[in-house]
Amino acid sequence: MIKNALLSVSDKTGIVDFAKGLVELGVTIYSTGGTLKAITEAGIPAKSVESLTDFPEMM
Repeated sequence: MIKNALLSVSDKTGIVDFAKGLVELGVTIYSTGGTLKAITEAGIPAKSVESLTDFPEMM
């Protein structure tokens, strides 16, 4: 079973529903910048990539 997913997209169309489905399956979501903002503003738990890597986002 997949435990973690990294989501980073330029076109946010459908990303909230996709992320919600992953969380319902018990997947922890890591994300970047605008994608992280879109997901968390929709009330879906997600963590920044920086929290996983201990390095700042580069792009």
